[in-house]
Amino acid sequence: MYLGLDLGTSAVKALLVDESGEAVGSRSVPLGVIRRQAGWSEQDPHSWWHATSKAVQALGAETPAAIQKVIGIGLSGQMHGVTALDANDAVLRPAILWNDARSAPQAAHLNASHPAFRQIGGNAVMPGFTAPKTLWMAENEPGLF
Repeated sequence: MYLGLDLGTSAVKALLVDESGEAVGSRSVPLGVIRRQAGWSEQDPHSWWHATSKAVQALGAETPAAIQKVIGIGLSGQMHGVTALDANDAVLRPAILWNDARSAPQAAHLNASHPAFRQIGGNAVMPGFTAPKTLWMAENEPGLF
């Protein structure tokens, strides 16, 4: 048995498959998005763990014998987010998600001041990427940064 976990923007999905790839069971637990301002998109990283735990527990309750036989776990999830942690790995603020647009000025600055980004990375710096979000945090939340 194999357990697949996908931490998406709208939900955590758990899928249990057997050795032939046949689905044995699945569960989905919704996640909320925090939108404190227009263009902002954040999530509480603790909600990811709670939703994952809930999905796996529900899957285990549905298929108790199968879940006991899990020999591998596959993970996938959101990209380009910023999850800020302190020196003790404690969460400092809600995660800034891939679809958050607040760092458009920082992205434009990086594109203008570092034209090599496009050559090296193959595309322009966009607000959804991690670097401009991190720069936004440094400029707007220096105490947390």
